[in-house]
Amino acid sequence: MPASPSTARAINDRLALRLLQQDGPLTATQLKTLTGLSRPTVADLVERLQGAGLIEVVGETGAERRGPNARLYGIVADRAHLAGLDVRTDSVAVVVADLLGVTLAEATLPIGSDTAVDDAVEQAVALLERTARAAGTAPLHSVGIGAPGLIDPVTGELRDTTGLPAWHRRLVAALQQRLPATVLVENETNLAALAEHRVGAARDHDTFVLLWLGHGVGAAVMLDGKLRRGASGGAGEIGFLPVPGTIGTPSAVNCDGGFHSLVGSAPLVELATAHGITAPAGGREPGGAVALRAALAGEGDSETFLDSLADRLALGVAAVASVLDPGCVLLSGEVGHAGGDALAARVEERLAKLSPLRTEIRAGLLGGTAVLRGAVLTAREAAQDALFTPGA
Repeated sequence: MPASPSTARAINDRLALRLLQQDGPLTATQLKTLTGLSRPTVADLVERLQGAGLIEVVGETGAERRGPNARLYGIVADRAHLAGLDVRTDSVAVVVADLLGVTLAEATLPIGSDTAVDDAVEQAVALLERTARAAGTAPLHSVGIGAPGLIDPVTGELRDTTGLPAWHRRLVAALQQRLPATVLVENETNLAALAEHRVGAARDHDTFVLLWLGHGVGAAVMLDGKLRRGASGGAGEIGFLPVPGTIGTPSAVNCDGGFHSLVGSAPLVELATAHGITAPAGGREPGGAVALRAALAGEGDSETFLDSLADRLALGVAAVASVLDPGCVLLSGEVGHAGGDALAARVEERLAKLSPLRTEIRAGLLGGTAVLRGAVLTAREAAQDALFTPGA
């Protein structure tokens, strides 16, 4: 059954807006070429989108030819303002951006473990409000939040997870009450995978696994361009994976004895110290990232340290590869980013000896910023879904 005229217009409008968001600014002729629509149809949609305040003339082509230059159309960036939050166990980072994802203001606030729940929530909410004011924005349209822990796949809410601060769950509810905005929460590692897929190291892969290596360890599964969260939202809780080389086994409430005990930041600091590499723990940056940079700079018994670390990482990656066969695994987070191509190559070499499945190992490009980038992308998509609809 053919689409009705109004449905066809809506489809064409959304297609043109997506192209302008991804590739713009564009001329009407370029829109015609990219969409395959007729010249009159493109002229109608340009007029319609301008009337809705979604696009505007942002310049002219510079081609030298007779007659007037063609107008360049672009998304009205300040049509909506967005925010992304990276909520860690001891801090909150905020970015405020426009509809094109351009950063307008950003801020970070440490939150001590001895801070009362109500105080922690108020500090985090106030940080977002101050940052939005500093950006000179109107009320925020959408807010994306990345947080550790499990997201309920039915309700979309952050679940109460042992070992994580109680203020995390309270923060989401507080933002929903205080802001006239759509508030979305997602597991931090999933957001990192989204960012690496859209603007990072996995742009050419729709199927891959991201291994997050920071203060803790986690994984995100991207299959056919879609995040897979699992029946309970727990897909990728690789810190609980039983592996050889640990003392004991993990439990339902504690990942000690699992993969986390091999490649979490604290075990990496211990490994580095044993090899004469200085890697202080307790700073804002994971000690494992500090150790890796020191080892790559030649400090201590660096070759043996890097080999040992690659051996540890390959154990977890081999388990992932044997179950999912993703073809590509990213080493992301601050530690994966610090290790770079040198660490990735070592892990890939060892993995080839453990698994018959060909798996490329890459270093993530975004490092510790991946969660914030993913949060902003999530907020932007929510805003676009709402605004890139006739009558919105």
